[in-house]
Amino acid sequence: MAEDVLKALADPTRQRILDELVERDGQTLFEICTRLVTKHGLGLSRQAVSQHLAVLEAAGLVETRREGRYKYHNLNTQPLERILTRWLRPNTPEKPS
Repeated sequence: MAEDVLKALADPTRQRILDELVERDGQTLFEICTRLVTKHGLGLSRQAVSQHLAVLEAAGLVETRREGRYKYHNLNTQPLERILTRWLRPNTPEKPS
């Protein structure tokens, strides 16, 4: 699991997506694409951003919920917290996922 998280975080585009979700959680794909273009100058297709979101979701860093026609993306910090606990407090038992 930690390997998936670290691989997901290795990509600068995915880091920017997470930065945007930190700033404003619960965004749609369209909103994320718009923010990446306007704030970072990244002209990625919706399909490319969707693929990045799928990697983040597979790593557990992003959770999605569907409301009608829209899919909202939310940041999940628990995988990061587990990694930090592993290295910063090695004698603390990990909580089950």
